[in-house]
Amino acid sequence: MLRPEHVFDGHNDAITRYTSSDAEWTFLDRSPNGHLDLVRAREGGFVGGFFAIFPGIEPDTWFPRGEHYHRAPDGSFRVDLAPPLAEEIAFDVSERMFDRLHTTEAASNGEVVLVQSTADLDRALGRGAMAIIAHFEGAEALGADLRHFDHFHGRGLRSVGPVWSRANAFGTGVPFAFPASPDIGPGLTEAGKHLIRTCDTRGVVVDLAHLNAAGFWDVAKLTTRPLIVTHTAVHALCEKPRNLTDRQIDAVGESGGVIGVTFFTGDLTASHEPTGEVSTSRIVDHVSYIAERIGPEHVALGSDFDGASIPRDMADAAGLGLLVQALRDRGFADDTLALVAHQNWLRVLAATL
Repeated sequence: MLRPEHVFDGHNDAITRYTSSDAEWTFLDRSPNGHLDLVRAREGGFVGGFFAIFPGIEPDTWFPRGEHYHRAPDGSFRVDLAPPLAEEIAFDVSERMFDRLHTTEAASNGEVVLVQSTADLDRALGRGAMAIIAHFEGAEALGADLRHFDHFHGRGLRSVGPVWSRANAFGTGVPFAFPASPDIGPGLTEAGKHLIRTCDTRGVVVDLAHLNAAGFWDVAKLTTRPLIVTHTAVHALCEKPRNLTDRQIDAVGESGGVIGVTFFTGDLTASHEPTGEVSTSRIVDHVSYIAERIGPEHVALGSDFDGASIPRDMADAAGLGLLVQALRDRGFADDTLALVAHQNWLRVLAATL
């Protein structure tokens, strides 16, 4: 049975990291670096979550660096959007990541479960197994006409973010910038609208993280499901385009949806720096803001473990107890803590899968 402090996570990049690494360790072993593996998950009370399949790990597919960063003396900055990702690359990388997921599940002796239904989810959590929701961070691998949708759904895909921070056949992602608004670029394409309708019909979560404002509002008009944003933060507290405006936050609450607050330090603080001494208390600031605005039943956690810098006092998944205690210190009683830590995600998954 889940305790209030058990964490179900909105987003991590562990499978991406293990697939792109040449190291001999696996997700089942304690890794000497990164944030998340089964051992440290057990130590921190991490019981499952959305595990991203992100195909931008191949050469020349990652977001630009160096000369593509533009900084001003006042501390503001922007980064050129990554170029479009070829469908063929996205498909091949996603296949490798699903191979890694299935291999990990098979080697775990029942300790890891790739969840494909609410029944799977209930069984996994009921017996203390790690529950993994396979998630596409950027839908390029599906094909603009969704010709690969059935293939990946059959492999266990149950959550799709139409875009990462680049444009594709489905819509436009927000850039890395500060200060900046998510209200940039056009909304969903016709292919993007077809993707949303298909996900609704097939019981696949649609994730609005990384999607621009116009795309967000297009999904809000189209979907019959609760609005879900797996890893983001509050724009009023940090003016990054990855973060949600108050109007977007209100819309998620009105839909019965959930916002997962990221641990990425660069999206948590107005200093906008992705490194530095940012503590877990800043995560609590964003959780509290959303809980006070639309209710604690609409806010959860979306770590971005293995995909971003996180507060140094937490260090990795084994340090989740520090965040749990910080939430308690801020006044989150056990019943509310359970909502934020896992119950809210489980509720919207039950309404979607």
